[in-house]
Amino acid sequence: MMNEFLNKDATELISAFVNQTINLKNYYKSLFQYIENQNLIVNAVTSLEKEKVLERISKLENKNPQEFGILYGLPIFIKENIQKIGYSVQCASKILKDYKGQYDSTLVTLLEEADAIIVGTTNMDEFAMGSSNEHSVHGPVKNPHNLSYVSGGSSGGSSVAVTLGFSPISFGSDTGGSVREPASFCGIFGYKPTYGRVSRYGLVAHSSSLDQISPFSRSARDIDLILNIIGKKDFNDATTLNTNYSSVLNKISLKGKKIGVLRHLIEEDIEDNVKKSFIDMENHLKNEGCEMIDIQLTSIDHALSVYYIIASSEASSNLARFDGIRYGQRTQKNCEDLTDLYCKTRSEGFGEQVKLRIMLGTFALSSGYYDAFYGKAMDLRQKMSEELDNIFKNVDFVYLPTTPSSAFPLGNTNQNSVKEYLFDIFTVTANLTGAPAISIPAPVSLNQMPIGLQFMAKKGNDAELVAFAYELEKKKYTQTTKIPSNIFN
Repeated sequence: MMNEFLNKDATELISAFVNQTINLKNYYKSLFQYIENQNLIVNAVTSLEKEKVLERISKLENKNPQEFGILYGLPIFIKENIQKIGYSVQCASKILKDYKGQYDSTLVTLLEEADAIIVGTTNMDEFAMGSSNEHSVHGPVKNPHNLSYVSGGSSGGSSVAVTLGFSPISFGSDTGGSVREPASFCGIFGYKPTYGRVSRYGLVAHSSSLDQISPFSRSARDIDLILNIIGKKDFNDATTLNTNYSSVLNKISLKGKKIGVLRHLIEEDIEDNVKKSFIDMENHLKNEGCEMIDIQLTSIDHALSVYYIIASSEASSNLARFDGIRYGQRTQKNCEDLTDLYCKTRSEGFGEQVKLRIMLGTFALSSGYYDAFYGKAMDLRQKMSEELDNIFKNVDFVYLPTTPSSAFPLGNTNQNSVKEYLFDIFTVTANLTGAPAISIPAPVSLNQMPIGLQFMAKKGNDAELVAFAYELEKKKYTQTTKIPSNIFN
């Protein structure tokens, strides 16, 4: 039964549940078995809450059809840094071993009000710090297209969950590309909303001014579907926008759209297959009547430096709360005093990647260096935002690659963190400026690793960006990964 539904998107699956083409309990029992079998290989799921799911199904089945929510019966996975009562919120870190959610995030509340089912939690880079999903206490997440390659990070588990059909929609967090990059590596859609479009209430903070809860999906219309549910003002999060998401699907045309192309970026050190996909899409857009305009975003040359100073600084502050006193793991070694307890607990509990970023951030915020590093980074961030705002006065969307290459082999960055940081070069601008951005799966030849292409829009224009991606999807200019049923045989 599972083979029939693995490649369906959320809209199709919900329709099957509502019309009772398939029985909910039978579907989920088959789904559990499928996930357990495949997860032994890819390591994407960190908790599968079967008993809680079956209890929720019983409640949903008692509803009258006219009471069904928009997401009736839809399975959804959430990243292990999003709060749901009784579900793992370990953040893939030893320091939060066995920690369970104490309340429901706004995301979970809205999804469940629409009758979705939270199936479990997914693997991630520790505290969302990484671009390969190798920095996890649970071990690395493997790419289903080639098990010796990375899935992308930090939300690799959620990406693989959608790629393999564990759920048609899943959620990660995008701080500098942590949803768009794994979406690119796995061949699905990854969407980073405008900062404030989706509530962060219940998301364990990495970098508060950059983080956004973000969806993965098999189609652009599913992103539109889910943003209509979760793209709302939330009084628990003062940074949320005052306007709710309002769909314009099927109301825009590709013809006449002005697309800004960061031409100089594809002349940099990017793989030939990415460059080819980039040019192919540009030609498709021209054929559809889009006007391609070469643009310059001069501040992008400093984007990575600005991003890592700001992200690390905010991370060092946010992670100061993990001290082994109020919650989480505490060292069992003898300690001389409170400071010694803090040092030993945090040294044992945090992984190497997290320690690196805490040290970088603490240095950037320290006395005598604050203005030279963090202050200057914030000034450059403001200039970047102003420059991008001016660009959007003349174009509808900005076009650039998602990553400089397709997925890379596991272990390729273990000895070189800077090499891993460089993979964020095309994605961090959207987070620094608060703009929405989408990674769409480019058509690739058989046996070629997936490639993602990225479009950005003006802040607040989420609906227009999703509708634009949907038009590309309808024209077959995107190619969501199809997983054959015998891929692991």
